[in-house]
Amino acid sequence: MKTISQVLARKGGQVYSVDPAVSIIDAVKTMAEKRVGALLVLEGGSLKGIISEQDYTRKIVLHDRSAEHLRVEEAMSSPVVVIRPEQSIQEGMAIMTEKRIRHLPVVEGGELVGLVSIGDLVKEVISEQQFMIDQLVGYIRG
Repeated sequence: MKTISQVLARKGGQVYSVDPAVSIIDAVKTMAEKRVGALLVLEGGSLKGIISEQDYTRKIVLHDRSAEHLRVEEAMSSPVVVIRPEQSIQEGMAIMTEKRIRHLPVVEGGELVGLVSIGDLVKEVISEQQFMIDQLVGYIRG
């Protein structure tokens, strides 16, 4: 069973973040530019929240609020649900399913070490299953 740290080792630890005082429209522009669905909200290096496309649509667009005049801290999700590097991919998927979220910051000893998405975890599960299938086919064929 693979761990979250193995996922991070494969995908890299690149994390995109934003300050809580930034306008929501600037955060959305950053998400589009970086081609990501969420940004961690960091203040002085400390994890304060997460702002996602879902937050934007549900808290701003649906309430007809102005993304130019509101700050990230007004729409971010907080407190943030996190996962530890030693936890399994299956645990990560269970957390995401239960909490109905798509991104999990990875925290070790109180320090942010990365971010995994549901897509990252599904990709690893598929890769692991394909490996097992290939091994079984090789065994059967001799």
